[in-house]
Amino acid sequence: MLDYEILRLLWWAILGILLIGFAVMDGFDLGTAALLPFVGRNDIERRIAINTVGPVWEGNQVWFILGGGAIFAAWPALYAASFSGFYLAMFLVLATLILRPVGFKFRGKIDNPLWRSFWDWALFSGGVVPALVFGVAFGNLFLGVPFGFDSDLRFHSTITLLSLLNPFALLAGLISLTMIVLHGASWLNLKTESTVQTRARAIMPWAALVFAVLFAIAGFWIARMNGYRIESAIVPDAPSNPLGKQVGTVPGGWLANFLHQPALWLTVVIAYAGAGGAALLRARPLAAFLASALVPVGTITTAGAALFPFLLPSSADPHASLTIWDASSSRLTLGVMLASVMVILPMIIAYTAWVYRVMRGPVRENDVTDSSKHAY
Repeated sequence: MLDYEILRLLWWAILGILLIGFAVMDGFDLGTAALLPFVGRNDIERRIAINTVGPVWEGNQVWFILGGGAIFAAWPALYAASFSGFYLAMFLVLATLILRPVGFKFRGKIDNPLWRSFWDWALFSGGVVPALVFGVAFGNLFLGVPFGFDSDLRFHSTITLLSLLNPFALLAGLISLTMIVLHGASWLNLKTESTVQTRARAIMPWAALVFAVLFAIAGFWIARMNGYRIESAIVPDAPSNPLGKQVGTVPGGWLANFLHQPALWLTVVIAYAGAGGAALLRARPLAAFLASALVPVGTITTAGAALFPFLLPSSADPHASLTIWDASSSRLTLGVMLASVMVILPMIIAYTAWVYRVMRGPVRENDVTDSSKHAY
């Protein structure tokens, strides 16, 4: 079996991969829903947009489930702290995500404009709210979250939903939302034709520009922010104990990893290159969509590189901050799970690739109006 230190690093990387997988694969679902009122001006146009994600959205949710499962099994302390501390925020996300399948299924049950308009806005909220809340959660990681542990490692916190909605976190939420909107517009540009495609294509450069500006503002803000730093010696192979270290804060501390490893700036370049590529290549839909997928890759990797080795910093008790060295499961658990992931993840990727190959091609008006086809 691999060393405990290596296993912890691998599972930190796997968690990042799963988060990126969720942002890329489920991101265009959320983005399509968020754009529904803007790209579809009538029932047929909205049905076209909905049916671009109709056959694949359930499979894309696998990445969300995998991410939650990985946190639960590999990082139990992180799971307990984040899901307990962010309880109301998570409830809000899950409630709006539930609206998506309900909206897909119920929207076409009654041929009434008010009925369908209600579910259209339900789908819209199911796209906007999760994208915004996930970004807000990431933003709060840089500020630290008010939680701690007593001597028996019992978790306590003073986190409230309103406390999470601070200016920097809201900025991070807007970055997440614009990133998802860009990805959704790129998907609609790829999977539709005529009017819906034209409207989606017109949104892409504006979404890319807003993302670039907000991402830059967040970078300058983080550079002036106090970052967390481990001040005591770390034993990477030691059993997990969040209270076994000393943590301090230092101005601009979140940029330390980028200063020590200049190659990490490539993650920022990837995010900007993806946004620029999506805007400039929108006349080539597949290339633009692949470029927009680089935006969450670069954005999430940039955040992870800045935070490393912290998973959940604590503003109330910095010494209780969770890191990859003291928040993981046992070495045996990580090893068994790694073997399982090496089998399951390629199967998921292969199945997903097959589904997208089968469902390739744009959604046209006759695809949703032909009564012999099973369209939403």
